[in-house]
Amino acid sequence: MPAEAILHDGEFLRLKRRDNWEYVERANARAAVIIVAVTDDDALLLVEQPRVPIGGPVLELPAGLVGDIVGEEDEALEIAAARELEEETGHRPGRLTFLCAGPPSAGLANETMAFYRAHDLTRIDAGGGDDSEQITPHEVPLAQIEAWLAAREAEGIRVDPKIYAGLYFLMRDRLQAG
Repeated sequence: MPAEAILHDGEFLRLKRRDNWEYVERANARAAVIIVAVTDDDALLLVEQPRVPIGGPVLELPAGLVGDIVGEEDEALEIAAARELEEETGHRPGRLTFLCAGPPSAGLANETMAFYRAHDLTRIDAGGGDDSEQITPHEVPLAQIEAWLAAREAEGIRVDPKIYAGLYFLMRDRLQAG
């Protein structure tokens, strides 16, 4: 296997080269978790936050890094998923089920993301992330999700395609349940 060269070693990202391929590694986390959560009144939990690389706000499923807290580098994926859902949306899951895991951008980064479905939600606060984040939580009725996302996109808000993956999992689960 060809040798790797570190081109930049930052606080959060490490840029590497192997042969003629440049790619990124997370320097401060092992993975990311994405949470698909629906309230008792059938609303999908989403978050909106500014993303510097995009240059504006993005609508996303609640998500976050795993192992990025000092002293908790070995944090379990499920613990991170529950923590991130609570931080970003103010909802605590009664239980989580694993949906799938894989690379979100295999040509750019070595990161792995894991999708979880949150069940039995309890609202404990308003959410909005921690002090370093500017997160706006949204509860969007599933019956209106397509029109709502289209309207937000028409306003110039970017929509993360992982939302559509989450909607697929919800549809699949409902079809399997009969």
